[in-house]
Amino acid sequence: MTDQARRDQLAASLAGVRERIARACSAAGRDEGSVALVAVTKTYPAEDVVLLAGLGVTDVGENKDQEAAAKAAQVASAGVVVRWHFVGQLQRNKARSVVRYADLVESVDSLRLASALDAAAGRLRDAPLDVLIQVSIDGDPARGGAIDPAAGGSPAGRVAGRPAPGDLAGASDPDRDLRRIADAVASSESLRLRGLMAVAPRGWEPGRAFEVLAGTAARLRADHPDATVLSAGMSGDLEQAVQHGATHVRIGTSLLGMRNTLR
Repeated sequence: MTDQARRDQLAASLAGVRERIARACSAAGRDEGSVALVAVTKTYPAEDVVLLAGLGVTDVGENKDQEAAAKAAQVASAGVVVRWHFVGQLQRNKARSVVRYADLVESVDSLRLASALDAAAGRLRDAPLDVLIQVSIDGDPARGGAIDPAAGGSPAGRVAGRPAPGDLAGASDPDRDLRRIADAVASSESLRLRGLMAVAPRGWEPGRAFEVLAGTAARLRADHPDATVLSAGMSGDLEQAVQHGATHVRIGTSLLGMRNTLR
């Protein structure tokens, strides 16, 4: 595929995604400008990031440090500036690498990870690193995420007979306690608490899942009024996320296509 053909393909997909966001905002009674698009470019080449930037995309998400670090360097060498979001599960030993290129880490889900990022950012950055706390809506430790014990008291937290986060064993782990993590990030000079991120769990109706998340976001803002970012919604459920207050949607497949169909 030529660069022009790929650009045209991306432009068409981008127009479709932006139209979906606009319709979702209209249905929710929100301004279209209140929802930002994060293009998730994992497994796609740096050339796609450059093309998307030329089409007006300013926020790019990656979920693996090794790929993201190399891609960020390639994009920078092309003279293109984007805002890099790290959206994947992050090991503490990767903190030093990630803080060098990421503008926002969306997947902080433990006190230990917050501490590692704090230390790395303090040594390697001139400005604070923006942080979102990843919340577990269903409490499944395999997918990571901090626990909001207060979500257990919400009827909306029980979907299809599944327990809410506050009912699960993870709620007793202080390392994953949402309020403790939020307070630690907010008190750091090297980190800046911006809000929350979450993924709708498998088996949950997205609207109900994001309803639970909206409640958690409201409780966080009560303690941290500046934590206004809510990153939720992907290609399959962005409309439900926007309905429940998402400020950022993370879009991969609907924007870039299925990876094995390219090139």
